[in-house]
Amino acid sequence: MSDKGPKSSQDLTVVVHALLQHMQDKFQTMSDQIIGRIDEMSTRIDDLENNISDLMNQAGVEEIEEEIKVTETSGTA
Repeated sequence: MSDKGPKSSQDLTVVVHALLQHMQDKFQTMSDQIIGRIDEMSTRIDDLENNISDLMNQAGVEEIEEEIKVTETSGTA
C-alpha cells in the first residue's frame, strides 16, 4: 500500500503542474491579445487626432480662435 501513496502523489503533482502550465499559457495568450488591442486602439486614436486637426485646419478654426482671443484681449483693455 505504500507504493500507491507516493505514486498517487507523483501523479497528482504531474497533473497539477500540467494544469498550471496550461493556465499560464492561456494567461500569456490573453495578455498578448490585450496588449495588441491596446496598441491598435492607440494607433486609431492618434489617427483620429490627426484627422481632427486636419479638419480644423481646413475649416480655419484655428484662425477664428485666434481672432476671438485678440478681440477679447483688445476689448477688455
